[in-house]
Amino acid sequence: MTLEVLLTKASFVSGSLWKLRINIDGFKSENSDELATQASIGRSFQLISCLKSNFKNKEIIDRVKVRLLEDDYICWFKFSELTHNASKIESWESKFFTEEKIISKIPRILSWTKAAKKISDTYLWGGTIGPNFDCSGLVQSAFASSGIWIPRDAYQQEKFCKNVASNIEALGEELKPGDLLFFGSSEKCTHVGLHIENGFYIHSSGVTDGHNGIEIDGLFPPNLGEIASFYRSKFRSAGRVISCYRSEQHSRRFIDPYEEF
Repeated sequence: MTLEVLLTKASFVSGSLWKLRINIDGFKSENSDELATQASIGRSFQLISCLKSNFKNKEIIDRVKVRLLEDDYICWFKFSELTHNASKIESWESKFFTEEKIISKIPRILSWTKAAKKISDTYLWGGTIGPNFDCSGLVQSAFASSGIWIPRDAYQQEKFCKNVASNIEALGEELKPGDLLFFGSSEKCTHVGLHIENGFYIHSSGVTDGHNGIEIDGLFPPNLGEIASFYRSKFRSAGRVISCYRSEQHSRRFIDPYEEF
C-alpha cells in the first residue's frame, strides 16, 4: 500500500505533480489579487516556482506558480490553501476522445449548462467552478463536466476549435448544437457562448453590455433584444470542438532530481 503524500513545505519540489483535494482560486500573478481562473477538486497541476522568502519579514511568500495540466493554464495559488490539500502523483496523461464520442456527449453538455443557468449567479471574471462564471469559464466547465478539456480563455478556444464560419450570414445550416460562438473585435476574441439550437446560445456576460450572469440570447432576427444585438454586432466566428486539448507534454512523469540513474 502506497502512503499518500500531501503537499507541505517539506514535500515541495519544483516540477512535481499534484492533484487537488479542494476547489481553489488561481491568481494572475505572484502579487495580484485579480482572479485568473479557478481549479476544482480533482484537477492536476505541476509546481513551477520555488517557495520564496520575504527577507525583511523572514516569512514565506504565500504564492506558488503552477501549471494546470488539463489545459496548460498558468496561474498562482496561495500556498497556505494548498498545504495538506493536494496529493502527490507520479504521472499524468491527457484524455482522448474521438470526434464521434465528443458529438455524443453534446446533449449532456447542454443539459449541464442549462442546469447551471437555473442556479442564482452573477458574472465573475475568472469564474470557472460556479455558480459564478465568466464566459469562457462556463464553456470550459460545461465540456469538462463530460470529461472533455478545452483551453481556458475565449481567444484560445476560438483557435482550438474547427472553424464553422467566420461570417454570420454564412452560418446557415452549418451551425449545430454544441458549437461555440465567438465575439469581439477584429483584433481579438473577447467573448464566447455555447449554441443550443436554432441560433439561440447560452453565455455568461458581464454587467456592462450584458446580463451579469448566465442567460440565453438569440443570434438572428427577430430574436434580438438590446444585449443580443450588441453581441451580434461583435460576432467573429463559430467553431466546433472536435478533439480534446492535448497538453504541451501529452504524457508527464515527475523526475526526482535526486533520483539515481
